[in-house]
Amino acid sequence: MLRVIPIALIACLVLAGCDRSSATTGSVAGGDAERGATLIAMVGCGACHTIPGVSGARGRVGPPLVQIGNQAIIAGMLANTPDNLVTWIRTPQSVVPGNAMPNMELNDHDARDIAAYLYSLR
Repeated sequence: MLRVIPIALIACLVLAGCDRSSATTGSVAGGDAERGATLIAMVGCGACHTIPGVSGARGRVGPPLVQIGNQAIIAGMLANTPDNLVTWIRTPQSVVPGNAMPNMELNDHDARDIAAYLYSLR
């Protein structure tokens, strides 16, 4: 029983570190959230993801992007920062080779707009 208490304490401390305070502030330099929502619909992100505010975005292949702006980690390994999210959106295969998300062939401007919209989901 005494071993359970330290393990539970460690688990609580680790989970406490995963709150919004360790997530990004959501500011994407040069990003336009409104344009990002339009791009998400045009590119077809909703075929794989559920994305609030995007018509028809009810995909179930990738994770739902509900409150992604509050998450501390992207793709299970990247700190949730604007630059990391832009990189993930553009070239997820360079981050986690072999994962299910394809490289989207987006330019930096479009990826920043999409990231700005996703950060608005809190």
